[in-house]
Amino acid sequence: MIAAPAMWSIAGVITRHLDAARGFDVTFWRSVFSSLCVAGGMLVQQGWRGSVTTLRGLGKVDVFSGLMWCTMYVAFMISLTKTTVANTLIVMSVAPLLTAFLAWVVLKQRIPGRTWLAIAAAMAGMAWMFVSGLGELAGGHLIGMLIGLAVPVASATNLILIKRAGQGVDLIPAVFLGSVFSALLMLPFASPLQASWHDIGLLAVLGVFQLGLPCMLMVKAARHLSAPEVALLSLLEVLLGPIWAWLGAGEVPAHETLVGGAIVMAALVVNEVAGIRGSMSASRRTGEMGSPPSRG
Repeated sequence: MIAAPAMWSIAGVITRHLDAARGFDVTFWRSVFSSLCVAGGMLVQQGWRGSVTTLRGLGKVDVFSGLMWCTMYVAFMISLTKTTVANTLIVMSVAPLLTAFLAWVVLKQRIPGRTWLAIAAAMAGMAWMFVSGLGELAGGHLIGMLIGLAVPVASATNLILIKRAGQGVDLIPAVFLGSVFSALLMLPFASPLQASWHDIGLLAVLGVFQLGLPCMLMVKAARHLSAPEVALLSLLEVLLGPIWAWLGAGEVPAHETLVGGAIVMAALVVNEVAGIRGSMSASRRTGEMGSPPSRG
């Protein structure tokens, strides 16, 4: 699980080294190579017949999940072309808290008070980024961050859909569908044949090592880790992404982004750590109540 967000975090720095490919071209090629990577993974795991059978058996929930993945892919890459890596990742970091809010509204799940406090703190951090740095965030930066908001919205919607459906969804075929939908959506607007071989090579790295492979690793890791652990480790992308862009592309985050991002990250980390500690305490209490009496 640590490897997955570490690979996700390389998107910004690699994008900054493209020669000419921008926006639609970047999203198209990244999605194409991601779909090939995930298709290869499905073939290795299930074989040709098993993969075809899995894809034929996908229902409405699976297709809608694929559309949410598509939204995340498209909005993420377009946001990176409009604003800084740090701005995009900080906006995306509210996904765990937005998911909790939708779970309370749609699924009627009880949300702990600590999560509501974290939501309030995160919103304060986001407000600081927009209001205090409004001058620097005007124009393209502001548009890029607004586009980036589609990523956590789609992510939260996707998770709530799966939970409400009451059935497990194989995330690997959903990732494949998202990549295919994204490539098809971008094709009418892209000029893929005009991209240089240098750019195509970098986009192949993005598609395989930044999207397809880490998403499959996350599916594997999620079988052995609790949801709070997965959510907490996923935040490594937000921490590492701006660092790689700073070291590898000289993109220094704005002061407002650093302050607002620190507030958002603190809210997320405190919330997740408190959740893990609460689960561990509950498990210990359950173990003590259920343990047999001593025979000493």
